[in-house]
Amino acid sequence: MLSHETGALKLMQRIRDEAHRFANGYNELLLRKRMKESLLDECPGVSPRRKAALLKKFGSVARLREASATEIATLPGISEKTAEGILEWLDNL
Repeated sequence: MLSHETGALKLMQRIRDEAHRFANGYNELLLRKRMKESLLDECPGVSPRRKAALLKKFGSVARLREASATEIATLPGISEKTAEGILEWLDNL
């Protein structure tokens, strides 16, 4: 037991607090990284730019699955054939 007036206790508390701050920051970094991941990362023919456009328009992969190929093809840079390929890939998961 260390006395509350000693500098050693204060040092130990500061070390503990810094370790917790570091661990919490790292966990937050991992969480932000996981949130950026999507099933579309593995989809052939979907670049990061296309992924961003698809998620911006449809909001989620679940809504994208409900969309038709014609709706998906309305996005710039995505043809009807590419849209059909995306839907087919999502259906096979």
